[in-house]
Amino acid sequence: MKIVNKYLCKNFLGPFVLTFFVALFVLLMQFVWKWVDELVGKGLELSVMLKLLFYAAVSLSSMAFPLAVMLASLMTFGNMGERYEIVALKSAGISTRRMMTPLAILTVFITILSFFVSDQVIPRATLKLRMLLFDIQEQKPALNIEEGVFYNGFDNYSILVGKKMPDGETVKDILIYDHSRRQGNTSVTYAESGTMSVTADKHYLLFTLRNGSFWDETSSMGVSHGKPTKLPLMRASFDKQYKRFDMSDFALGKTDAELFEGHSSAMTNKQLSQEIDSMKVQIREIEDNTANVFFNNLYYYNSFVRNDERFKTLDSSRSLDFASLPPNLQIRILNHAENASRSFIYSMQFNYTDAEYRTSYMWSYQIELQRKYRLAVACLLFFFIGAPLGSIIRKGGIAVPLVLTVLFFVIYFALSVIGEKIAKGSTMPVWFGTWLSSFILLPLCVFLTYHATMDTAVLSPDTYAKWMEKLKNIKPFTKKRHENSTTVS
Repeated sequence: MKIVNKYLCKNFLGPFVLTFFVALFVLLMQFVWKWVDELVGKGLELSVMLKLLFYAAVSLSSMAFPLAVMLASLMTFGNMGERYEIVALKSAGISTRRMMTPLAILTVFITILSFFVSDQVIPRATLKLRMLLFDIQEQKPALNIEEGVFYNGFDNYSILVGKKMPDGETVKDILIYDHSRRQGNTSVTYAESGTMSVTADKHYLLFTLRNGSFWDETSSMGVSHGKPTKLPLMRASFDKQYKRFDMSDFALGKTDAELFEGHSSAMTNKQLSQEIDSMKVQIREIEDNTANVFFNNLYYYNSFVRNDERFKTLDSSRSLDFASLPPNLQIRILNHAENASRSFIYSMQFNYTDAEYRTSYMWSYQIELQRKYRLAVACLLFFFIGAPLGSIIRKGGIAVPLVLTVLFFVIYFALSVIGEKIAKGSTMPVWFGTWLSSFILLPLCVFLTYHATMDTAVLSPDTYAKWMEKLKNIKPFTKKRHENSTTVS
């Protein structure tokens, strides 16, 4: 049996590793397609792109594990069935259940590995990924000054280059507008030729201008004794001039990790549990505060009147007649009631909004916590779907297993999204909504595994072929066919 176990594990691990990286590549391409608009034109270095893809691949690995398990189990049992190895093993006294046992144990270890990656590795990678994506989003597009087109990448400057030479540095007919004074095109620099280059530290773009002129119209208007006065236009010519532009906005920044540490996907299970407990305490405090505000404002009329010096001598057991009070006191009481009611409404609305906001965050933490366990358990569910199906359909290769895997994964993913949406709406417990997809697939796993291990004919194609033959031979059909043949003759 050790030889059989090694053979089964060897046949399973090869497709598993291959399909894991294939699934990861597909998910990674989906990620790149989603963020392509933010990545194009930023002039990102190769090291930054590789780092981004690595963090994204690690973050998506929890979804690749179930896909790889199902596809590998389908291919393993499908290939063995197509080569009649399953029949040979059964003839040797090894049942389908015995063949699935070593692979099921191996899948349990994969499940534990998947959970460890989801709990410890993915949160760190997600934090790094979100920080890097934020830096890329904040980064300006790469420096690309084209000839004949105004370039506005530098703040408060607009640059026009008439012609660029093949070396990429020598330029002609340079026009630079300075808008730093917020007065329009009042300061202009023109040069017949020049060169542009980036400093060694890549912090500045340096223009060396030759044979040019400089106009400044801001000095043509002045103020004297509170009245505007006109001054001469300033103009100057130069043989050589330097212009330096700051490129710090084009460099990739470094965002503080604290900005994204509070996101649910960047937390471990321990951190999520702590945040959930903290949110429950805060929500309970808000509810208690809301109740206190309500009861404190419930007796605003009596408390206001009883505190007045002129009514301390009255019997507290007797109700007050509002109409008998002095007019000025009636106005004060009504104003106080109006202000207290408005304050009460604002306080209740604020508490409701605050409780709703914190409850939404608590749901997000709970869903993320349950998702880590659900994706790990999905490896077992997908194995007990893929292995029985592979032994039943007995089709090797990758075509049929890939179609079935994609079909089941799409159904599972759609059910997961629906369940999480329902869970966020508080119409059902969060744990039930998060595990809804697993609850739906579990009966299918039991059904397929039972009939595959018991070698029943329920899922055999030959069984359905025999049923179709029996339907064709039913008397009403044969009688009708006989009548039609008689009529024709």
